[in-house]
Amino acid sequence: MIIGIPKEIKKDENRVALTPAGARELTGAGHKVLVERGAGVGSSISDDDYIANGATIVDEADDVWAQSELVMKVKEPVADECHRLSARTDQVLFTYLHLAASPECTDALVKAGNVAIAYETVRLPDNSLPLLTPMSEVAGRMAPLMGAHHLMRPGGGRGTLIGGVPGVHPSNVVVIGAGVAGLAAASMAAGLHANVKILDRNLDRLRQVDIHFDGRVQTIASSTLTLEEACLDADIVIGAVLVVGAKAPKLVSNDLVSRMRAGSVLVDISVDQGGCFEDTRATTHSEPTFRVHNSVFYCVANMPGAVPHTSTYALANATLPYALELARHGWREAVLHDDALAEGVNVVDGAVTYGPVAEATGTPFTPLSSFL
Repeated sequence: MIIGIPKEIKKDENRVALTPAGARELTGAGHKVLVERGAGVGSSISDDDYIANGATIVDEADDVWAQSELVMKVKEPVADECHRLSARTDQVLFTYLHLAASPECTDALVKAGNVAIAYETVRLPDNSLPLLTPMSEVAGRMAPLMGAHHLMRPGGGRGTLIGGVPGVHPSNVVVIGAGVAGLAAASMAAGLHANVKILDRNLDRLRQVDIHFDGRVQTIASSTLTLEEACLDADIVIGAVLVVGAKAPKLVSNDLVSRMRAGSVLVDISVDQGGCFEDTRATTHSEPTFRVHNSVFYCVANMPGAVPHTSTYALANATLPYALELARHGWREAVLHDDALAEGVNVVDGAVTYGPVAEATGTPFTPLSSFL
């Protein structure tokens, strides 16, 4: 199979979908890997690194898309890439898609008539998300760091040091959601000596978190009242809510933000899925924040793109086994033998095959089984 790795063109996105080690594995298995020139530079990977491991460098993105049977990316196709989706009719796109929050991208993929497999909905029998987990860990660990920076006066915040100092209390950090990203955020915030609360509706999960932190992080059963009380006392609020494949619920209202401390910071890790704050709108690393009432919102839609070397290797380590299966067997045989990968199939031949995406975008739903 011919596997194409185009350069990411989303604003401030420096990750790449494949490492030289991945190129070595794929070419060693008899496949051809085409990498757009300069695709890895933002992740400190040179073209020569790819060439040394069997990949072929291609000058133009159009040629990568036109020649490839399997295209691996990091982020969903942006408007300037959508015309390339119809470069060939037998193509499989394997990337983060987050279609529930993007009717425009969904429509483009439906019109292209190819197969689109989303990293973020590949789901194992235990409900874990193996291809989302690495980036959730990165974004979770980044969130308190970004919150801490913007809590300082030059960052637009109230001028507070997240960990305090002897004699001065630390900042209050509230994490909404005790999943992978939330746990990573709480770990980093606690490591910075903040006073941390984590909220979730799943009591079993909160018990696990309590054991993990040996009581150093306060666990709270989430409700409208407890969430409001926590936010009103917070210096930093981190939204880490995930409903797999669907839009995130809006948990922090504009009214609640209006009553929060002046100079407080809200970091929305859920922004890729529409965000869990009412006023969330996607921002970029170049312009990461905006103000709502007297609070600072940080809603960068590709947070791990700020640390592309780390993120690229973490992501590629997770996606490579699935890429090898897709290349070895083709997408139909691969998903027939792997239920987790089947969960990742969002669009096939002009039809939406993932229920939450169909519901969120108002698109007709077609069961994947009808294509198998």
